[in-house]
Amino acid sequence: MSGFLVINPRSGKGGPDASELRAEAERLGIKTHVLGAEDDPAELAGAAEPPLGIAGGDGSLAAIADVAIERDVPMVVVPYGTRNHFARDLGLDADDPLGTLRAFSAAETRVDVGRVNERLFLNNVSLGLYARLVHRRESHRRRREVFARLRALGKLLRHPGPLGVTIDGRAVAARVVLVANNHYNLDLFSVGERERLDEGLLHLNVAHGWLPRTWEEQTGEKFMVDARAGRLRAAIDGEPEDVETPLRFEIQPRALRVLVPHG
Repeated sequence: MSGFLVINPRSGKGGPDASELRAEAERLGIKTHVLGAEDDPAELAGAAEPPLGIAGGDGSLAAIADVAIERDVPMVVVPYGTRNHFARDLGLDADDPLGTLRAFSAAETRVDVGRVNERLFLNNVSLGLYARLVHRRESHRRRREVFARLRALGKLLRHPGPLGVTIDGRAVAARVVLVANNHYNLDLFSVGERERLDEGLLHLNVAHGWLPRTWEEQTGEKFMVDARAGRLRAAIDGEPEDVETPLRFEIQPRALRVLVPHG
């Protein structure tokens, strides 16, 4: 095998530690780099021998995916985080990061990526109630029990106002907006699986009401979301961000080459 694997040691959720993952990768002939606090993963991947691998959760993937697209080389995803939705939807076993290393010699497939104001996302961008919960979760990493989550939800529901957004110039009284790279089965506080990653469409989902339970969905290759406030709290692939509006969403069909082991 050959290739290069960036390991985010802060993503691990149990299982093998970074040193074990590194040792197994290097035994297979894959060069590795364990990220330090000052490291830039995109810079490291920009000069590395492909395939370009990343061991981390959903929030770690975009930087390597961007470089893989720019260089037109394949990418390997090693699930190694608390959230591994993209790896799951690729069909990877999130409980076996060591076994996933065999993807460095696996077959290639192509998948879509989304962009919001040119920033790449692999899963989705959420605005509104769910995004606020993500921000609160990141502010209270040490209190992730069910009670803490319900307490945060209770605080949010005392402020039931809509986001004050327009979608493609049309005013929408939404509490939640979620723009997804391909179709998800959704409920209010969890994102289901995607059956495919190469549909070539964004799915924009809007939920209304004091406690939104149902979604209105529309599909397209591009969307524009604007807000009166000029800024919105967002969760981009599960990572909290404050973003300036307007937000220009677009899909890049089959732009990312990914190596995926089967069987």
